[in-house]
Amino acid sequence: MNTSLRLALVTGLACGLSACGAAERLKNIGQPPALSAIESPTTQPGYKPVKMPMPEPEPLQYASNSLWQSGSRAFFKDQRAARIGDILTVRVKITDKATIENETKRSRSNSEDMGIPHLFGWETKIVKALPTGADASQFVDASSTASSDGSGSVDRSEELTTNVAAVVTQVLPNNNLVIEGRQEIRVNFEMRELLVAGIVRPEDIQSDNTIDSEKIAEARISYGGRGQITDVQQPRYGQQVMDVLLPF
Repeated sequence: MNTSLRLALVTGLACGLSACGAAERLKNIGQPPALSAIESPTTQPGYKPVKMPMPEPEPLQYASNSLWQSGSRAFFKDQRAARIGDILTVRVKITDKATIENETKRSRSNSEDMGIPHLFGWETKIVKALPTGADASQFVDASSTASSDGSGSVDRSEELTTNVAAVVTQVLPNNNLVIEGRQEIRVNFEMRELLVAGIVRPEDIQSDNTIDSEKIAEARISYGGRGQITDVQQPRYGQQVMDVLLPF
């Protein structure tokens, strides 16, 4: 299959997908983005239980004459999330700032000069075999100069502060909790989506049943949107396909 035919097939496929997406969008003209149904995260496609290295289990100790229950974190009932299905609040606060500046300069200059002014008297014979005006003392004279100058800089500043309620989806053998929380906010015709997932220690959950996002291990935090504004900010499907296929 030649390159032209492949390009035609890919373009046709992209147009077909674009037509399907356009038909869906045309059907929803004048309607705000639909909210997703509330579903269990464990039933979503691609969901996988978390498996992490676990310490050796410790045997429980019972004291029949004590009011203290082994494994309790307080004398009274703990209201913090501890079991599958419990809810806790994640305080998402991300302040990321990075400034990077690099500059590279390189230069090189070479010069080569080679001749045979005296070679056992044979230089005259060699010159006769060469074009008129050849000089045996200047057989090769080469020079080269190369230089490069590159610079780059990165200046990034990001800040995100919000709260989201998460559900405990799994309790690991060492009592660490796997949590996942989703939030959708629709304003006019724009949908904002927030996803928080990761592993937390029960000890890091504060007394008001909240936890800071910086204390979440294997944290996965996503904040984005969909709707009319997001759609306008994205390149068209054809442009995206051509950006992938064109080598220049």
